Amino acid sequence: MPNIDRLRQGYQTAANALLGEVSPAGHWEGELSSSPLSTATAIAALQLACRAKPERAAELQPLIDGGLRWLADHQNDDGGWGDTVLSKSNISTSMLAYASFHMTGGESTYSATVKRVADHVFQQGGFDAIRKRYGKDHTFSVPILTQCALAGLIPWKQISPLPFELGWLPHSFFRWIRLPVVSYALPALIAIGQARHFHAPSRNPLLRWLRQAAVKPTLKRLTSIQPESGGFLEATPLTSFVTMSLVSMGLSDHPVAKLGLKFLLDSVRPDGSWPIDTNLATWVTTLSVNALQCSDLADAHVDTLVQWLLGQQHRQVHRYTNAAPGGWAWTNLSGGVPDADDTPGAILALLKLRPDREDVQKAVGAAIGWLLDLQNADGGWPTFCRGWGALPFDRSTPDLTAHTLRAIRTWQLTCHPESTEPALARRSEIAVRSGFAFLSRTQRADGTWLPLWFGNQFAADEENPTYGVSKALLAYRDWGRLESTEAVRASQWLISAQNADGGWGGNLQTPSSVEETSLALEALLSVPLGKEACQRGLEWLLERVSDNSFRQPAAIGLYFAKLWYFEQLYPMIFAVAALNRGLEIADRLVDSSPVDSNKPNEIRPAITS
Repeated sequence: MPNIDRLRQGYQTAANALLGEVSPAGHWEGELSSSPLSTATAIAALQLACRAKPERAAELQPLIDGGLRWLADHQNDDGGWGDTVLSKSNISTSMLAYASFHMTGGESTYSATVKRVADHVFQQGGFDAIRKRYGKDHTFSVPILTQCALAGLIPWKQISPLPFELGWLPHSFFRWIRLPVVSYALPALIAIGQARHFHAPSRNPLLRWLRQAAVKPTLKRLTSIQPESGGFLEATPLTSFVTMSLVSMGLSDHPVAKLGLKFLLDSVRPDGSWPIDTNLATWVTTLSVNALQCSDLADAHVDTLVQWLLGQQHRQVHRYTNAAPGGWAWTNLSGGVPDADDTPGAILALLKLRPDREDVQKAVGAAIGWLLDLQNADGGWPTFCRGWGALPFDRSTPDLTAHTLRAIRTWQLTCHPESTEPALARRSEIAVRSGFAFLSRTQRADGTWLPLWFGNQFAADEENPTYGVSKALLAYRDWGRLESTEAVRASQWLISAQNADGGWGGNLQTPSSVEETSLALEALLSVPLGKEACQRGLEWLLERVSDNSFRQPAAIGLYFAKLWYFEQLYPMIFAVAALNRGLEIADRLVDSSPVDSNKPNEIRPAITS
């Protein structure tokens, strides 16, 4: 193992860097990558708004021009664009950028840029490639083709109609009717479905009548679920698609279109680009708290963080997903939706900061109840809504299930619910058994699990088993199950996936990244057979901390369906968590503290100093 003094120095360097990113309000906000895809969709929405309201040209045209210039400056060598400036070109973003240049008349100013992207998208298969990429999931394929239709590149009849009339139904019906879009895409279902109906109504007179009758009530529904910021999910693409669809129907003065346009104006960056989402403030704050040592935070800062996190808990039925009170979203902004990744993260952070506070215990108890109510019949946890399973981004997923199992265990050990909330404690025991059964069933033959919201663009099928295995192993660690067959197989795979340079990528033989190396280390430092791998991995990570390259992010995050992003804080947070875990192990060994490997929430030493 690296010298303990070097390990402490490395940790402190990384921790200081992370603490240096704290906002003036006391929490972390981070910075999401600028997105060619977001920029292309925002340009299209602004262009249509400019046509509808020529009197706003002086305000909107500079933003359109700035977005086009940013896209031209960040075109990949092959003529396409990826979802971030670190991403390989893909057909979705390239097609949207092509549509935006075509819609705005950008061919005259950027003729070489447009020719290169036109050649690229049609070499990749053109519009048929969009349909093949997403299959039965219309969440993203139909919006992309809608922008192409609005740009005059494709006839409306070639776009699958979306049953927007189903938005007329109560939310409780949605889980039973197998919508062709995911649960969080209801605004797109309504707005884009209406645009398709407006521009190319059905030839079936009965269906045409039904859809026409549903226009006003579903627009009313759309208005009721739009957040105060105007940004659906705080996401530029979703908000842009909704806004351009309404404006194309002559509804530029509709409240949803006006507020959506305001969101786009508010979220443009000085360089002319748009990010994929406004921020992940709640998510990166809980990750940072859980990564750092408590001694790194002054008492006053701890109290500030606790109050801020308590203030982000959703305390009313969510008007968008109909989620009950008790959960946390990824952001502190109005477009966030409570989910089963940010809620466990908040639970773990609050119980680390101020476990004895009555308001913390009350908030955590409500959150545990919220998570138990969200658990699917298969034993796993989905992201937003229980029972939605028609499309991949609504199904139970191993990484969220593991995170929830960790939160439940920490709550049990910290709050002793068997005496204070016995009914909830009994429910949690049943949920845990089902959760681990789900993990056992979903483990692949090679010992891996696949996460939902993270991937790796260099891996086969863009999968990231390193992330999935690392997160699952932490749940097995916290529950004292590292000697189980599942945990041993997962550990063996993670060790086998280490690269020759000592780091890890998202899968076998993929480039090492700070994020994935740190995730693998945090998990393997708890595993007895991981000693040699951890030694090499820590050396790799400490070298990156030493030369300051540990701040360089990798595009491993997934937003919506196969939409990549990176977050500037991820490499710092994950490195701090791994080095902190390494110090914890090393300090125990130096102190000769006994460790019971069979006791939940404790570990057997994996490395020696």
